[in-house]
Amino acid sequence: MTGVANNFTGEIKRELVKSGLENACCKTAALSAFLRATGSAVRIGGQTGFEFVTESEPVAEYMIGLFEELYGEVLTIIHAGADARNGRDRFVFRCLSDRSLYILMELGIAVRTADGFTLQSGIDRYVVENACCKRAYAVGAFLGSGSCTIPEREGARSGYHLEVIFSGRQQAEEFCALLAEQEILAKCLARKGTWIAYLKSRESISDFFALIGAQSALTRLEELASAKDERNQINRVANCMQKNYDKSVLASVRQIRAIEAIARAQGLDKLDEPLRQTAQARLEDKEASFKELAQRLNISKSCLNHRLRKLTQIADELNGGQHGTC
Repeated sequence: MTGVANNFTGEIKRELVKSGLENACCKTAALSAFLRATGSAVRIGGQTGFEFVTESEPVAEYMIGLFEELYGEVLTIIHAGADARNGRDRFVFRCLSDRSLYILMELGIAVRTADGFTLQSGIDRYVVENACCKRAYAVGAFLGSGSCTIPEREGARSGYHLEVIFSGRQQAEEFCALLAEQEILAKCLARKGTWIAYLKSRESISDFFALIGAQSALTRLEELASAKDERNQINRVANCMQKNYDKSVLASVRQIRAIEAIARAQGLDKLDEPLRQTAQARLEDKEASFKELAQRLNISKSCLNHRLRKLTQIADELNGGQHGTC
């Protein structure tokens, strides 16, 4: 991922953190999705807990705050430093206490069984029971492992791409299903032992930004699209002008060749005066535009067009109707 992509992703996440979530049910949904996207269960010394990894310090602070607010749990930082592989910041936090298993159950990640408990892969339906919680789940998932790239400049190699990474197929597919309920059609694919839920069109990414409340990112995307549409319009006008110019040049060449054919066959002096003047004017300035030639002869463009067609017709007749130069 490029630095530009990292910056844009970071901007989106900072905006989401700043906006925050109001309801406890939404905060629960966001934490559940966040752990699905970037967390893992751990068992140490007979205790079950969880860890999560993030590259964003604002995201780490926000999520730690939610755990403390909702469950009174203070997480332990396990690692803070640059990743040896890519040089980016990497923060690892752990929750391992008498309440950590309870938290996993509250988040719909662990469920009680006759033998104790088990981890479930899918989205707990009670966690996303409300419409606001579905939005919050999308927010938490993106904060966990989401990223987005957009073509910042003309001719950029990368196109529109937004993705959220999950450890399992079911998690990714159910996240896509959750987005489909909001009429956002995401796709899934396997990549390097993980599963990716992704969007590839500007329209679908715009809808996703609107869903999670990333207004600044949405505005930036719309401005980019507007600039692109403006460039496309300029290109269309330029192409149209070029085509008209090409047609004009081709017509000029045909006219000149017709006049030169008349000159060789009988001489221009045998033409009536208006046609002779027109033929002479065209030969004297072969690059003059149709408008410039009409102004030089002090006639209308319609009259000039009539005279030039007449000259072409005379050339065809002199060549037996086979004016090859046209």
